[in-house]
Amino acid sequence: MEDHLAALAEAARRTRESAPKITAWGRHLAGVFEAGGKLLACGNGGSAAEAQHLTGELVGRFRHERRALPAIALHADTSATTAIVNDYGDHEIFARQVHAHGRPGDVLVCLSTSGSSQNVVAAAKAAHELGVTTWALTGPAPNPLAALCDDAVTVEAPTVATVQEMHLALVHGLCAALDDALGVTA
Repeated sequence: MEDHLAALAEAARRTRESAPKITAWGRHLAGVFEAGGKLLACGNGGSAAEAQHLTGELVGRFRHERRALPAIALHADTSATTAIVNDYGDHEIFARQVHAHGRPGDVLVCLSTSGSSQNVVAAAKAAHELGVTTWALTGPAPNPLAALCDDAVTVEAPTVATVQEMHLALVHGLCAALDDALGVTA
């Protein structure tokens, strides 16, 4: 346990330098929502849980009351995802939904601890075709997803668990920055 907490503290120390980037993402996202756009999010396994956590904070609320914000976790529609896997293959599970829901000016947040998940990389490529801004939260760099996206925060950590825990902290940081940009107060 002590080793795990020490690794988490070290990852947090390293990731702290990303705070200005996450603040900028929050400001950008506020503008997207004010213009009528939406956020899409995708990931596999634990990263899917983080994607859904992010969209839940936006559709619901983070710390304070505010209007519901349009956000979709692309893995959460089981009927669509299973139909896409059946008809197009698992590599298209998110890309097909990006084509359905994404519009120019929207944001796609891609989460991947490896940064090499084929279906998440395919979603980022689909987003670029549509003019959707792409942000990645990944594990250590370099990786294909971070290189492909418009912007990325890479977490240098020794285990997938620590990367995922840092992703949750970054998701909460993005929500706080967004609420600040929207002028949401207690």
